[in-house]
Amino acid sequence: MRRMVSFVALVALMSTVFSAGRVVAQPGVAGPWEGSISILGTQLGIVVVLTADGSNYKATIDIPQQGAKGLPLTNVRVDQAKVHFELPAGPGLAVFDGELKGGVISGKFEQAGMAGTFDLKRPAAGAVPAPPPPYKEEEVTITSGAVTLAGTLTLPASRAPSPAVVMITGSGPQNRDEEIFGFKIFRVIADHLTRHGIAVLRVDDRGVGGSSGSTSQSTTADFADDTLAGVKYLQARPEIDKTRVGLMGHSEGGLVAPMLAARSADIAFIILMSGPGLTGEQIMLAQSELVGRPAGRTDEQIRRNQEIQRKMFASVRSGTGWDEVGAMIRSEIKAGIDALPEAQRKAIGDVEKFAEAQIKGQMDAVRTPWFKFFLDLDPVTSLEKVRCPVLVLFGEHDVQVPAGPNRAAIEKAFARGGLKNYRIEVFPRANHLYQTSETGGVGEYATLKKEFVPGFLDLVSTWIGEQTGISKR
Repeated sequence: MRRMVSFVALVALMSTVFSAGRVVAQPGVAGPWEGSISILGTQLGIVVVLTADGSNYKATIDIPQQGAKGLPLTNVRVDQAKVHFELPAGPGLAVFDGELKGGVISGKFEQAGMAGTFDLKRPAAGAVPAPPPPYKEEEVTITSGAVTLAGTLTLPASRAPSPAVVMITGSGPQNRDEEIFGFKIFRVIADHLTRHGIAVLRVDDRGVGGSSGSTSQSTTADFADDTLAGVKYLQARPEIDKTRVGLMGHSEGGLVAPMLAARSADIAFIILMSGPGLTGEQIMLAQSELVGRPAGRTDEQIRRNQEIQRKMFASVRSGTGWDEVGAMIRSEIKAGIDALPEAQRKAIGDVEKFAEAQIKGQMDAVRTPWFKFFLDLDPVTSLEKVRCPVLVLFGEHDVQVPAGPNRAAIEKAFARGGLKNYRIEVFPRANHLYQTSETGGVGEYATLKKEFVPGFLDLVSTWIGEQTGISKR
């Protein structure tokens, strides 16, 4: 569930497009770098790509937590081991000054008078084997109402009709690989499953890649319709056994899977990968604390943030009270600015203009059909009606969908519904992306290896094999 709503943000790298500057080329610097910015006790993951162009470089930056991808950087300079680049942004120019040492670019970050640090390193080798794979890979398009979804279908080499899985991404606009900080989560899963005799369909979300429509203007129920369209598509394929089509949903996708299984007998099994058992409101309030503590926020800061969240949630439901919400956010922003050293306060310039930009960003994020629907969505109503086999997966360190309370809610729902055929596994040290982590904090995502915790892939393929009978062949 990557759409985490942070209601009081003093740092927002909002993009403006500029051309890249001239540089003095430095061997070994070109290519992708991944890491994070640390500022005001918060970590923000980034991906920087430096591209050599003769004696010059061009550079772009991705900020996945803010949905920004491929933003051009300006004033890029590389001089011996020194690296400099800038991002013009709404709150003020973001400036990076670093040094390449021991394979790591690290240095100082400044924006709007606020200072921090940043670190970048080469991405770890991906877990997807180099092509060509020992299976068929096909580009497909699927119609879901007025929306066209573009995706990839991987088919095992066997000529016998195969069991199949439809992958369902988490919240926010995601491509078919559910790629986060270069970790192509769904592509890795699809490769593993297809090598084990299971076909996999994965598609770009609405408004992403080759798919039409809009993610933010759609709801979780719309995504369930899209998933059902994928199931119907697979059932019409002669290579697929239409009685053995299941779903695997990550985060918000773990809401979609039981919604669909509860209403359609066509679903043979479902896998919930960090699927919530709590309402959207409960999840976001928990995130405020669990994400905030690793970032260094105090108990009082967390309490105030949750107070603003609750007031904002009330406004989303009623459509009223937005002026009061705006005043609360403005007060927090100004309090944060007042706590800065005088030189940093002056560097921000027009505080009112800065605050208004932040308030607008927060308001726009929650005034969408997706947010209003998600806020009160209770997964228990669907979970109680599921009758097919279910595999429930959690990460011990997950701060976005914490294992403890969500597992308890799911188990209670299954008990009330009378479901017996389910299995729950919590992977030690796994974060929300099922990487081996230290704390599970969002700031770690970019710096960890692009691979799953030990045993994750094998458990998924073995369990599907048990449900579909391929393990007995």
